[in-house]
Amino acid sequence: MSSVLRKLRLSTLFLAVTASLAACGFEPELRLPNAPGDNSPYTSNGNPKATVAASGPAGAMQSFQYGKSLDEEWWQLFRSPELNLLVQTGLKNSPTIAQAQAQLEEAQAVKRANASIFYPQVSGSLQANRSKASSAAFGGKNGGFRYSLVTGSLAVSYYPDIFGVNRLVYKNSEALVQYQRWELEAARLTLSGNIVTTALEAAATRAQIQATEQIITKERELLRLTQLQYQAGAIAYNNVATQQSQLASQEATLPSLQQQLTVYQHQLATLVGAFPSDSHIPDFSLAKIHLPEKIPVSLPSTLLQQRPDIRAALAQMEAANATVGEAKAQFYPTVQLSASLGSTASHPSLFFNPISSIWSLVGSLSQPIFEGGKLRAQESQAKAAYEVTYQAYRSTVLNAFAQVANALRALEHDAETLKAQQDALDAAQASLRLNEASYRSGAVDYLTLLTSEIQYNTARIAVIKAESQRYQDTAALLVAVGGGWWHQPGKGAPKLPITHANNAKPSVVEGQAS
Repeated sequence: MSSVLRKLRLSTLFLAVTASLAACGFEPELRLPNAPGDNSPYTSNGNPKATVAASGPAGAMQSFQYGKSLDEEWWQLFRSPELNLLVQTGLKNSPTIAQAQAQLEEAQAVKRANASIFYPQVSGSLQANRSKASSAAFGGKNGGFRYSLVTGSLAVSYYPDIFGVNRLVYKNSEALVQYQRWELEAARLTLSGNIVTTALEAAATRAQIQATEQIITKERELLRLTQLQYQAGAIAYNNVATQQSQLASQEATLPSLQQQLTVYQHQLATLVGAFPSDSHIPDFSLAKIHLPEKIPVSLPSTLLQQRPDIRAALAQMEAANATVGEAKAQFYPTVQLSASLGSTASHPSLFFNPISSIWSLVGSLSQPIFEGGKLRAQESQAKAAYEVTYQAYRSTVLNAFAQVANALRALEHDAETLKAQQDALDAAQASLRLNEASYRSGAVDYLTLLTSEIQYNTARIAVIKAESQRYQDTAALLVAVGGGWWHQPGKGAPKLPITHANNAKPSVVEGQAS
């Protein structure tokens, strides 16, 4: 009786130790670097509240609404139906998005495959054999004897997850699925940003072409007027030659602008997954694209959740963290349980007879003893790989905050630049009108008129460039805060919850306990 109690106590102790090892696990707590608090500004001099206003359709004052989330996908804030349609077409047809979707499906398949390790593996086999055996070994003189053998079996094997290795492998695959899911959202955000930015550049180039054509028309009129004055003997021929040179200089800028517009059109076709010859890209105009006046800017803590690239980097770090746990678990025993049940008979009629049954039960335990330092090296490799993902996460976060800060200041300075350029254009236009009238009446010489003309032309192109830059930096800020992927989009991307992939253990933030 005492021996039975002793065995029972040993069994209980073994189960208790095993359960405690399985409970503690080998995965370290996830470390997260410090991030600014919600009361911290994005820029060193504090967050700007609003921009200055200027005249013109792109001169509205923009205000920044801190702590407010995007209410829709970001490109819709420009209120351009043509732009909305082009972005949706790109998200539907782009090979980049299709590639990211396929990578997500691949990761999901790997996750399902890794989940099979939690279940017993069952296999069946059936074999029929016809053989001839020699009787010489038994002193026989005949040609031997022939026999048939039919064998069938059902085998079951199972790896109990005593030390949590299976759970760590599965957790790694779960994190990689999250990584690919966020990579898909990042690809969508990048593609939409490229489409909008290229469309704005095309619109600005088209505006420059229109302005240049109008300037050329005006230059031709001034050349005609100058030739008439020369024919009347009022001015020297040098003035005519100078105006001809000015006209030729303006005409020389037109082909390069037209070529640049062609490049933007072809680039848009590529972004939406079409060949340049088959695409139907609309003729975008800055006048038909509205400048967003109220721009939501996420708080720092929300930015960490809304940026797909940050979430993807976090998922990579979680996968690497699980790999560290796997490497530590390799130092402990591996247990395998297997069983087989079957039948073997010399004739099919005896196959299901009890005397033909065969079975086996096997339990095995393997423990690494000496592998020349391989396991320790694998653990060091896993820790180093985790450090790589940790530093990559830090870099992604720093770049994200820098992008928001840069875009905030860029919009502030863009508005100031546009206001100054618009003021310069208004002054140049008024000066040109006065000098044109004075030149016709002979009150000013041609050099004065030419100076005013050059100033006006330069100011007009500068205003168009300033307007374009303001639109593009607005798009950059909206992309930098996450782009509004959390709203249900059109066909394609899933709507993802804003949660950590690692729910099993709390994260540890450097300098702050979570």
